[in-house]
Amino acid sequence: MAKTTPAGVGAVHDKHGGPAGSDAPMTHRQIMEALSGLLLGMFVAILSSTIVSNALPEIISDLHGSQSSYTWVVTASLLAMTASTPLWGKLSDLFSKKLLVQIALIVYVAGSVVAGLSQNTGTLIACRVVQGIGVGGLSALAQIIMAAMISPRERGRYSGYLGATFAVATVGGPLLGGVITDTDWLGWRWCFYVGVPFAVIALIVLQKTLKLPVVKRDVKVDWLGAFFITASVTLLLIWVTLAGKNYDWLSWQTYVMVAGSVVLGAVFVYVESKASEPIIPLRLFRNTTITLASAASLFVGIAMFSGTVFFSQYFQLARDKSPTMSGVMTIPMIGGLFLSSTVSGLIITKTGRWKSWLVSGGVLLTAGLGLLGTMRYDTPYWHLAIYMALVGLGMGMMMQNLVLATQNQVSPKDLGAASSVVVFFRSLGGAVGVSALGAVLGHRVTDYVKDGITALGPEAAAAAAKGGSGGGIPKLDAMPAPIRTVFESAWGHGVGDVFLYASPCALLAFVITLFIKEVKLSAQAGGTTTATTQAPAPTEATPARQGG
Repeated sequence: MAKTTPAGVGAVHDKHGGPAGSDAPMTHRQIMEALSGLLLGMFVAILSSTIVSNALPEIISDLHGSQSSYTWVVTASLLAMTASTPLWGKLSDLFSKKLLVQIALIVYVAGSVVAGLSQNTGTLIACRVVQGIGVGGLSALAQIIMAAMISPRERGRYSGYLGATFAVATVGGPLLGGVITDTDWLGWRWCFYVGVPFAVIALIVLQKTLKLPVVKRDVKVDWLGAFFITASVTLLLIWVTLAGKNYDWLSWQTYVMVAGSVVLGAVFVYVESKASEPIIPLRLFRNTTITLASAASLFVGIAMFSGTVFFSQYFQLARDKSPTMSGVMTIPMIGGLFLSSTVSGLIITKTGRWKSWLVSGGVLLTAGLGLLGTMRYDTPYWHLAIYMALVGLGMGMMMQNLVLATQNQVSPKDLGAASSVVVFFRSLGGAVGVSALGAVLGHRVTDYVKDGITALGPEAAAAAAKGGSGGGIPKLDAMPAPIRTVFESAWGHGVGDVFLYASPCALLAFVITLFIKEVKLSAQAGGTTTATTQAPAPTEATPARQGG
């Protein structure tokens, strides 16, 4: 039985649209005050996922790590974020959303502080897991809290702000990481410390401004379901991460790990079908919109994360740019994502229509990735800027609006679970995409280097070995001009191939969005039109009383 309590916020709770007060909607200023801490927390959490990309070579070198450690520092965070997202979403349906987002921030801060103090790669990887759990909570809860406060019709503009924050943090992270790494008196450890003060500020701001009704239910958390989905996803991601490096893609290890992941997934489905409060209610997938939005998010995630990870490698290794400049040169993608997420959100709020933005975003994302597939080490930068802008515009139109379309068609009691499902599949796509496309990149670069060295003759092989080409990051400055050109060309062509292979995923996302039926956005908060503006629980479906 659900019971809604004002959580001790009294008159302030009424001001922010609590069920005990006026049924007037919150003003823009009140909403922005309430979202300020949430957006700040979201910014620093996502920043932590991307800020290390340009600093990783120096981090691994200082900690005497291996190429395997390099991969796991990235993958550990993505794995933890993906696996924990559904659990955070379900907990938000059962407990205080405000308390949960504060816990997620504390988890993130703890992981960041210890990560900055790491003396070996094992400690760093463990801390990245802790960071990933916190980021998973913030990624899911940001969408859920917005839905609890704001009607789907009005949510468009605020989803735009969230998308813009996500854009700047996702693509701006490598830029900031490069600046910190290139600054002698800071060093790579500050890549982990820099977000901590902002996270603390976010905690304080959330405590003062975020006022939500608290739903208390006398139910148990489905820990068994949480275990099996975490185990299934973890095994899948470990397979994708190690395949092609530690063993062949077609090998007994692959068969065992894939089969194990499928079996664990099947057990999870069985457990969820019997649970009274499942982590992911299977009935949600009877709704075609949720099923299609989840599938589209999976493929959007592949495109979104691959763009941020591989661009830094392209600019540093194919064009010999510094970590700082490699971040600066991705600004067209930041601008496109920022612009489209903000503008589409404002227009959706005015019209209540969102499908045309999803479809258009799919077209732009597919076109942008396909054009990036043609890039080489000497492609004119202005061409790349246009292609990156197209990718950014497409991601901005699709990312938040897939969540918005889902939230518009669920009851308030399933709001957290439904929102986290879409975010989960987006994170899963990103984790699988980064691992699989990273393996493809490694193979393609190796092949292109061999072809280039062979064409130059036997003396070139010895010169390449001197330059440090033995499978790690090549030292371009130490190479003779012809050998250096071979490596730059190989990396340019290899990264281009990665984007070319990612473009069919964007095309699939586009095709899927064509089948999503548009339902005009509700003007009431908390989910479907059967819910009141304030109530997060199905028992609060009666009109709010005037005057409290």
